[in-house]
Amino acid sequence: MAEAPGTPTLRAALVGIDFGTGDFAASLEELSLLARSAGAEPITTITAKRSSPDAAHFVGSGKADEIALEAKSQGAEIVIFNHALSPAQQRNLERRLELRVIDRTSLILDIFAQRAKSHEGKLQVELAQLQHLATRLIRGWTHLERQKGGIGLRGPGETQLETDRRLIGERVKMLRSRLGKLRKQHETQRRQRGRNQTFSVSLVGYTNAGKSTLFNTLTKAGVYVANQLFATLDTTSRRMYLGDEAGSVVISDTVGFVRELPHQLVAAFRATLEETIHADLLLHVVDGASPARMEQIEQVNEVLREIGADHVPQILVWNKIDAAGLEPAVERDEYDKISRVFISAHSGAGLDLLRDAIAEAAKSVQREHHRYQQPFEAEEYEEQDAAFGLDEDDASVDARSGGPDDKMPTSTPTTHVGPH
Repeated sequence: MAEAPGTPTLRAALVGIDFGTGDFAASLEELSLLARSAGAEPITTITAKRSSPDAAHFVGSGKADEIALEAKSQGAEIVIFNHALSPAQQRNLERRLELRVIDRTSLILDIFAQRAKSHEGKLQVELAQLQHLATRLIRGWTHLERQKGGIGLRGPGETQLETDRRLIGERVKMLRSRLGKLRKQHETQRRQRGRNQTFSVSLVGYTNAGKSTLFNTLTKAGVYVANQLFATLDTTSRRMYLGDEAGSVVISDTVGFVRELPHQLVAAFRATLEETIHADLLLHVVDGASPARMEQIEQVNEVLREIGADHVPQILVWNKIDAAGLEPAVERDEYDKISRVFISAHSGAGLDLLRDAIAEAAKSVQREHHRYQQPFEAEEYEEQDAAFGLDEDDASVDARSGGPDDKMPTSTPTTHVGPH
């Protein structure tokens, strides 16, 4: 759905069906953000309530006719459903509405395709798109469902549809092979990090929660930040110095999550997401000003469970406290471990508390495993950088409170125990 520069934005009609589960209003707002992130302009939103989807049209034939009238009267060029549609439902809707129809899965895949910058990211997105497309080939080739002799590609008596499926299957096999090699490279890098005993931290969280802003503020990395969903896809790592006791840690920014993240994307991005599995600590960044924050936390934890990262120690980072009217603070659990830190990545409030929390976690691992008995020498830092894929331009940041790279305000230490 991506448009070339200068191409008019697609006018989109959004459709959301309330099945009585979750925050329906927040889900619709998110659909609008997803549509804009993909380059569409939402011009109308059509809603309905149902107990279950209709097998043929998802919304029922009467509602489908209502959607058709509304979309055409508003001059919509595309209809976007806030749900996953089966191939048959999508095909039936396009025939009935006489407009292009895409579902939530296709929309997210399109955004990922636009955002992917690295070679690995592009391979992962293409794999997910092809796996999704393979179930919908009949939509584009029903007029070619007849036997045709092949010139160069088709075998005797092979139909166009069979040819497309075969070619997609071959491409998928090749992409999986390439991603398998990249996965082995990641495993080699992780083994190297293990030998260097590097404490690693991964930022995870719902998309647009402020992960990249926080990452840039902590590391001065200059990662692309925008008020849009999935602004960045590729994992970026930087080294951060937290003092002689905690030593140097490596912090990584990862792709954001979203509710109903397509399974194809989770599977395709497994090599990237596995960085979170092998982290020593997860900083789960939460938009503290969002009314849907508790649901978003659960959505992120669900993906973490799916990729096997639910066992990694986690600190909730309650971001955007300036918008939520909260003050910088730290919460500890019944075992006196830090469970939540209240910050604003935008203003810098509470970041000194977060740095202290990371240092405390790093020192805890050091005591447990008797690591980092002596400060690392320069050549050991170079080995760490190589293990994380860092080059000479990815300089270490001295993040000690009052250190040369500490430009953040100092918070008054406030500690909460238990739920806020």
